Amino acid sequence: MRSAKSYVSLCCIVISFGCGSSVAATPEQDLGEIKARMNAAQGGDPEQRPGAPLYREHCAACHEGQVQKAPTHTFLSMLSADAIHAALTEGIMQIQASALDDAQKHLVAEYLSGESMGTVKPAPAPLCSGNAARFDLTRQPRVRGWGQTPDNRHFIPGEVAGLTAADVPRLQLKWALAYPSTVRVRSRPTFAYGALYTGSQDGTVYALDEHSGCIRWTYRATAEVRTPVLVQTAAEAGDQAPLAFFGDLIGRVYAVNALTGEEIWRHKADDHPSATITGSPVYHAGQLFVPVSSLEEAMADPDYPCCTFRGSVIALEARSGQLLWKTWMIDEAPTKVGESRIGTPIYSPSGAAIWNTPTLDPARGVLYVGTGNNYTGPANDRSNAVVALDLATGAFRWHWQVVPGDAWNVGCMIGLDTCPEPAGPDFDIGSGTMLISLPGGGDRLLVGLKSGQALALDPDDPQQGMIWTNRVGRGSIQGGIQFGMAYDDQRIYVPIADMANSNDASSAEREAEAGPARPGLYALSPVDGRLLWNTPAEDVCYGRTFCDPGILASVISIPGVVFAGHMDGRVRAYSSEDGRVLWSFDTSQPLPTLSGARGQGGSLGGGGPVVHDGVVYVNSGYGLYFHMPGNVLAAFSVDGK
Repeated sequence: MRSAKSYVSLCCIVISFGCGSSVAATPEQDLGEIKARMNAAQGGDPEQRPGAPLYREHCAACHEGQVQKAPTHTFLSMLSADAIHAALTEGIMQIQASALDDAQKHLVAEYLSGESMGTVKPAPAPLCSGNAARFDLTRQPRVRGWGQTPDNRHFIPGEVAGLTAADVPRLQLKWALAYPSTVRVRSRPTFAYGALYTGSQDGTVYALDEHSGCIRWTYRATAEVRTPVLVQTAAEAGDQAPLAFFGDLIGRVYAVNALTGEEIWRHKADDHPSATITGSPVYHAGQLFVPVSSLEEAMADPDYPCCTFRGSVIALEARSGQLLWKTWMIDEAPTKVGESRIGTPIYSPSGAAIWNTPTLDPARGVLYVGTGNNYTGPANDRSNAVVALDLATGAFRWHWQVVPGDAWNVGCMIGLDTCPEPAGPDFDIGSGTMLISLPGGGDRLLVGLKSGQALALDPDDPQQGMIWTNRVGRGSIQGGIQFGMAYDDQRIYVPIADMANSNDASSAEREAEAGPARPGLYALSPVDGRLLWNTPAEDVCYGRTFCDPGILASVISIPGVVFAGHMDGRVRAYSSEDGRVLWSFDTSQPLPTLSGARGQGGSLGGGGPVVHDGVVYVNSGYGLYFHMPGNVLAAFSVDGK
C-alpha cells in the first residue's frame, strides 16, 4: 500500500512541529520511505529468500490483493518478523498456517518483514521519571471507552474537553509517538489518573504521561489491541487498585493493574478460531460486558467449510474475570445444510457478529448492541438488528431487524462459490447505538448502518419500527456509517465514508442504483431526522493510491465543534452550527516523534479523534482494506504548548 508525503516547510516540521492546517501541495508517492522506516532494510533480492516460495504456495492466493479483508503483501512487509510469526503460530492465521512447521513459519516471517526474528525495536518514547511517572488518583476517568459515556453519545463536555471553538484554529502539533512495527492504529486513547491509555498493532498496551507522552508502563498482549482501554474509577475499584480492561484481535479479554500494568486475569471470549474483539468492553456495577465479533466472513478459500461463527455478548465479573453469562445472537448451533459445487460443506446459520460497542441503559436494565450480517444463508432475523439484552441475565428483552436477508461473505466480493445466493449487501450495524434524550423530552435509540442510513427507535416501543430514517450516504461494504456518530443535545453528526470504489463485485449494481458516493459530514435533527446541514468531503487525494476523502472513523463532538478523521489522512474540525471547516491537519506527512525517529500517519479509521484537557489526540494509520498505512499517535494543543 502506498502512503503519502506532503511537501511542507522545514519550519513547520522541525521547528514548530506542525502547521495547524492541511498542506495544499500535491503529495508525492512514497511507499519505499515509510517501508524502510518501519522495518529493517532488506539486503539483496527478497524473492530469493527461502521464505519466498513458501509464501507463494501457502499465502499469496489471499494476500496479493484478491481478498479485501486480507492484508496485502505490502502491508505484511511493514510488520515485524515477530508479529508475523505470532500471527502464524497463535494468532488469526494459525489455521491457514497449519501446514507449515515452526521453522517454515520463521522463514515466511523473515521474508515478509525483511528482518531477522527477534529484532529489537527502539522504545517509541522515553520512560517517565519524576512527577511524570506518578499516577494522580484524584484525576478520575472522565473520557473512557468508545463512546466516551455509557450511552455512546461521543460527546465530551466543555469542562472535560478544555477546548473551545475559538481555540481550535490555533491547534498545532504538541508531540507525536511512532508505534513500532505498525501500519494501523485503531485503539482510541482514554484517560485516567493523569495517564493516556492506548493499545497498538503489535499487542503492546501503553500507559503514557498525558502531558508529555513519556511511557509509564507497557503490557504486551498476545495480538493487536484495537479496543480502547477501559479504566475503573477509584469508587469502582474500592479499596483495591483500579483495573484497566481491553480485548485483542484473537478474542482474549484482559484485566491489568491500571497503575502498574501487572496482569490480573485474561479470558478467552469465544473458542471459535476466528473470534475477535473489536468493540470496547463496557463496565457497570462490577461487571464487564464484552461484544464478540469474527473474521470468519473473510475466509476466501473455496475449500473452507463456511461458516460456523455466531456473534455473542459475554458478561464477566470484573475483579476476577469469571464468566457470568453468555448470550448468542443466533440460538441454534450451525449445522451442515449443503455443499458447494466442489463439495465443500456449507453450514448455517452463522454470522450476526457484534463489532460495535454496547450501549448501557441502567434505568431500563438493558444493554443494546447492533449486529452484523449473516455469513451464509438463509439469513435469520437477528442479523443487522438492534438487540436489547437484560443486564442481569443476558436474556433477550427484544430485537428489531433493520435489513433482512443480508447473507454475505468475502466470496461474494471476488466471485467464489462460497457466496450465498442471493448475495446480501453487507449492511452491518457498525456504529454503536446511541441512547439520547430529546430536547422536548423522551428517549430515542439512534442507529447507523453501512448503507448510509441513520434511524431512530423508541426504546420503550421498538416494535413500532423506525420513528424516522434518513439515508444520507450511498453505502457499501466500506461505505455509509462505519464506526460512530455523535450527538450534543442539539444535532446528530453523521460521518459518511462512501469509498469511490468498494472493490466488491457483488454490490456494483446495487451501488449504481443508489447513486454516486456522498462522503462527508451530515447534521440531522434528533426529532425527525431532517437534514440540517452537510459538508461534502473535499477531495485532496491527488490520485494517491488507497486515498479516499470520506470519514471512516467515528467522530467526536465538543461544544461548538465536531472533530472528524478522514481516510485522506486529514483530521478536520467542523463548526457544529453550520459545518464550516475551522481547522485541519494532514497527518499523512512525515512527523517528528518523541523517540527522535520520524513517524508518518495515513488514513484514519476506527476510533477517530478524542479531546481531553485542551488537547486533541489522533491515531493515524489504517493500513488494511485498501487504506493508507501509518504509525502515529499525534497530540495537538493551542499553539503547540
